[in-house]
Amino acid sequence: MIRLILAEDQTMLLDAFEALLQLEDDIKIVGRATDGREALAMIREHRPDVVLTDIEMPHVTGIELAEKILEEGLPSRVMIVTTFGRSGYLRRALQAGVRGYMLKDAPITQLAAAIRKVAAGGRAIAPDLAEAVWDALPDPLSERERAMLRLAEAGRTNREIAEALSLSSGTVRNYFSEIVQKLDARNRIEAGRIARSNGWL
Repeated sequence: MIRLILAEDQTMLLDAFEALLQLEDDIKIVGRATDGREALAMIREHRPDVVLTDIEMPHVTGIELAEKILEEGLPSRVMIVTTFGRSGYLRRALQAGVRGYMLKDAPITQLAAAIRKVAAGGRAIAPDLAEAVWDALPDPLSERERAMLRLAEAGRTNREIAEALSLSSGTVRNYFSEIVQKLDARNRIEAGRIARSNGWL
């Protein structure tokens, strides 16, 4: 029996995944979470075979969740199901130890087969994305730079970003100057758009 935790911030999708996967005889759902922080607590407690998660979630993203599972040496294997078919996301996910990457428009039979493959120690990647990962541009951003761009996207000022990350305002300005140069952008807003469109954010 494959023990599974579902992590998805859209309740309707979470309910749909649960209803459809419960029909599979060899899959047992042992927990469901609507944000990454809640999912991590459940994973630590239940140690499921597979974690099915979205990329974009409150508090902890699906990729950050995979990184934490890897860091803590937890036995659970991560499978991402998302609408984001960008090769940059896939490359970051693989670097974080993700074993499966499927798109939300895949048939449920394909999804269940992918869960079984990941649970058995294999990899399951949406066929139309598998080749694209090799064409993806390397991610030029550090985790700190990514965090800063996310805060900027949320409308935070330099002072607020400095306080949130325990930096000086001058350091924040220097970071943004480097980010803008790295991404060949005109300003930090455009840098955020470029990063997101490439799947780096």
